[in-house]
Order: sequence, then C-alpha cells, then structure tokens
Amino acid sequence: MTAGVREEPREAVRPRTPRRLPLPTLLALLVGFAGVGYRLALLFADVPPTNSDEATMGLAALHIARGDGFPVWFYGQAYMGTLEAYLAAPLVALAGPSVLVLRLPTLALYALFLLLSWRLTRRLGGDRWYALLVVAVLALGADRVVKNQLIAGGGYPELNPAGAALALLTVGLCVTGPGARLPRWAAWGLVSGVLLWVDPLILPYVLTLGALLVARRWRELAGRTGMVLTGALLLGAAPMLADSIRHGRNPVAAVLAAGGTGSPAEWADRLYGALVLGPPLAMGFCSPGRCATWQLWWAVAFPVLLVLAALTAWHALRRTSGGPGSAERVSAGVRLALLGGAAGVLGAYAVSNAAGQTPIESSRYLSCLAVAVPALLWPLWQAARPLAAHRLTVRRRFAEVAASDRPAERQFAEVAVSEEGGYRHLPEVESIKATGGRAAGRTARVAGVGALAVLAGVLGTGVAATVDVVRAAPAVHAEADRHRSLVDTLGALDVRNVRGGYWTCNRLTFATGENVVCAVVDDDLTPGFDRLPAYRREVAADPDAAWVAPAGSPLAARLDERVGAESGALDVVTVAGWRIYLPRR
Repeated sequence: MTAGVREEPREAVRPRTPRRLPLPTLLALLVGFAGVGYRLALLFADVPPTNSDEATMGLAALHIARGDGFPVWFYGQAYMGTLEAYLAAPLVALAGPSVLVLRLPTLALYALFLLLSWRLTRRLGGDRWYALLVVAVLALGADRVVKNQLIAGGGYPELNPAGAALALLTVGLCVTGPGARLPRWAAWGLVSGVLLWVDPLILPYVLTLGALLVARRWRELAGRTGMVLTGALLLGAAPMLADSIRHGRNPVAAVLAAGGTGSPAEWADRLYGALVLGPPLAMGFCSPGRCATWQLWWAVAFPVLLVLAALTAWHALRRTSGGPGSAERVSAGVRLALLGGAAGVLGAYAVSNAAGQTPIESSRYLSCLAVAVPALLWPLWQAARPLAAHRLTVRRRFAEVAASDRPAERQFAEVAVSEEGGYRHLPEVESIKATGGRAAGRTARVAGVGALAVLAGVLGTGVAATVDVVRAAPAVHAEADRHRSLVDTLGALDVRNVRGGYWTCNRLTFATGENVVCAVVDDDLTPGFDRLPAYRREVAADPDAAWVAPAGSPLAARLDERVGAESGALDVVTVAGWRIYLPRR
C-alpha cells in the first residue's frame, strides 16, 4: 500500500514588475550626477583657484575644530556669517586643513541645490522633461558659477539651496491643511533667520516669498503660527542678534558699507556692470575672468525673459479658477515671487558701487539669480513644448501608417491634410475658422521655434563657457603646485613667521595649519589689513621673520632693493613663482 501525498493548491504568484524611473527622471538623475562629478573633478584639479578670503574661512574652521574659538562673523568684519566654517570644522578635525576638505561641504550644498531645484520645478507644475531642462542648465559650470558654488569664501554656496528650500516650503504652506503646516512654518522661519545671519543677499527672495505667505495665510499668522514663525526666525538669526547686542554692532550698516568703497561709481558704470556684465557672468555664460562680446547676448535676453515670465505668471494667477490654495494659483504665485526676488537682487546690485567699480569679481553678488531659473525659463518651455509635441505626433502617425495594411499613398495624404489644418467640404464659416486656426498655429510655431533657439543658446553658451573652465584647469593646477612648493620650502628652511601681501598671508597660514604665521604688508612695506591681529603681533616679536612675495610683483621689486651683502640686507631664496627673503644673520 502506498501513501500518496496530495499537493495543496498554491496561489499563483505574479512576478512583480520592477518599478522603473521615467526616462526624463532617469536622465535628470544622470545629468545631476554629471554636474556633481564635474565639480568634484575640478576640486581635485585645484579649480577654482583659492585665495586668502577662502583661507580666512578655513582658519575659522580650524579654530572651531581645535576649540580655539567660535567666530560669528568672517574675521575682520561684522557681517557675513561663518556657517561654512562650522560645516567644514568636523572634516578639518579629521583630515587636517586643506582646500579640498574645506570645499566638500560646498559641493554637498550644490548637490542639494540640484535636488531641490528639480523638486521645485515639479511642484510648480513643470513636467519631468522641463525639470530635466532646469537640472541641465544648473549642471553647467562656467567660471563665475563654480566659484560661487565651490569656494568657501563666505555666503554664496549656501544661498541657492536655501532659497530653493524656502520656495518649496512656501508651496507646501500654501497647499496643505493647517494641521500639517506648523513644522513647515518653523522650518521657513529657521532657514530665513540663518540666511539673514549668513548673507543678506538672499533677502529679496525672503521678502517676496514672505509677502506671498502673508497674502495667502494672514489669518494663521495672527495666532500660534505667527509665534512659531517668529521664534524660529529669531533662533536662526541668534548668532547675529547675540553678537550685535553683546558688542553693539549694526550688521545692516556693515553690509551697506560693503557695497563698494572709495568714491561713488558713475551710474553709467553701475548699470553697465549690473545689467550688461552681471547676468551673463552670474548665470554662467562667460569665460574665466571675462565676457566675450558674443557671450553678452544674455544681457538682452534676461530682462526680456524676466518681464515675460512675470507677465505669464501674473496672467496665470488672474485667470486660474479655484481657491487661494489651488495648485495652479499657488504655482503661479510662487513663480511670480521668485521672479520678483530675482528683480530685487538685480536692482540692489545695480545701485551698489561694486557694480561699477569691480563688475567682473562683484558679479558674485548675483549668484542667487539661479534660484529663479525654474520660473525664468517657464515661458520658453511653454512656447517650445507644443512644437515638440507636434513633431512627435507627426512622427508617431507616420510610424502608424508604415505599420498599417491600408494603402500608404492614401494614408500619407490624409496625414498631410490633417497636419496642415485643412478641411474638406466644410461650410464657409468653418473655412474662416480653419483659416484663423492655421494663422494661430503658424504664430505658435514661430514662437516655439524662437523659444527653442533661446533654449539652445542657453545650453550652447553654457557648454562653451564650461569648456573654457576645463581648458584653464591645467594652469590653475600648476599655480597650486607652485604654492605647495612654497609651503614645502618654508618648512625646509624652518621659517615660522613671515610678512607678505594680503592675497598671500592667510592662504599661506591656512595651508600650513598655522605652522607659518603671516602678517600683511602693502607694496610699500607698510602694515596692511590683518584679519587676525594676533598674527601681526606674533610676527613683530620675531626678529628673524622672513618676507614672501610672488615673483614679478611690486612687493618683490621693492624687496629686491634690500637684497645685498651688507649687514641688515636680505638673502633671497627663489621658488617657482615665488621669492622668499630671509634676514641676513
């Protein structure tokens, strides 16, 4: 007798189809990784070039890591908070002082900006392809752009991600229910407060987005929500407020005084620097350190596009049905706020002396124009999208014809007639309507072609400027190698205290981890501007303090006059690109 085993019925197991990212989302992810990878490669190539201002932030990070001090402001001034130093301090404590370590947090901030910009574009109603376009534009890296994003010189790397975060929070506050909004109010206030401490350049965005929130949610702000917002804002700005109360400083006056020094610039120079050079430099259309004439086309396109985008957002805000919290109205309102913030940033820069005195370098003050890119390019996308969709439809229909069994000649004729908007055997009135439709269609196609041309110009000019940065990288890397040779030579000579120019001193001190301390002198050998006065006192106490100057500089020429064999003269040691002057012993 055999015993059989009866199989129990099993439920049919359906294989799960793995979820795939939509193609534009996948492409946006790849483009984002390419943008971050490009900047990481630049960091390993010592691009962009560092300077003493960035080294000053590095010294603050070094002091924080050692517990020697916890500075509120950039050394030597009463404005521009030291958030970058606090972000870099743990890495400096682990790996020691270096430009690469100092810039890793700024690279992370850039990656966050890409992610937030993609999300913001989607929340503002843009489809995935438009979000891909925004990421592609922001992934490009011209000279001024990568300097703003990567140099830890105070303020600029954190402005754009914070601005995008504020815009996203504003969208959420306008569309969610009251119970879910309280944490967002706290986050909005905290980010705004930190920004006011770090750098008030972002203030126009804070004001325009804040005005939108007041217009939409003013009833909530009169109660507990207003208290939460105010408390979070004060918490974010606490370092600035505490220092101002403790030392009686006015950071607002300090910021206004920093808008250009010396005699006032002419208005013609200010407007040229702000409206002609500023937008192309800040948005990434110019070569390293200059703007070629052909790269200035964005100076004409930018204000036109700014006005067109604002009118488009205003029209959408006026005609969109639904309550104040409807997605369409919120999207239009936030786009309008972003464009108003961009206009405010540009206007504030135009009235400053810096726009007329140092327009190339001071264009960094316009770095946060990038926050408005999702709103700025919106009208171009709206005009170009129907044209692209029309082409895809034609191709799809011709592909269907090719796969069909019907006579090809008849089907192609029908497709051609339908695509031209023609009608057969229709009443006269319908013919008139068709004629008007064809005219409107031609206008839309012309607008679409123009929009595609501008978008192609944006991407093409940005790519060309990015290539220029790559071409200039070997020279920047060679200069960094020469500076490392200088550091090594000073160590071999057992030099601990030196005097040098402003753009030499703090860079040298940070590169050596304060093993070499430098006091600033001007070209006539008189004391210069020391951001850390303690360095000057230490150097003054050393009778064997050396001098360091770039080869061929006015300071080197002045020191060469003191080289000789007599008592008290200087001996010179030459390093590639540098001259070290040692007191004769």
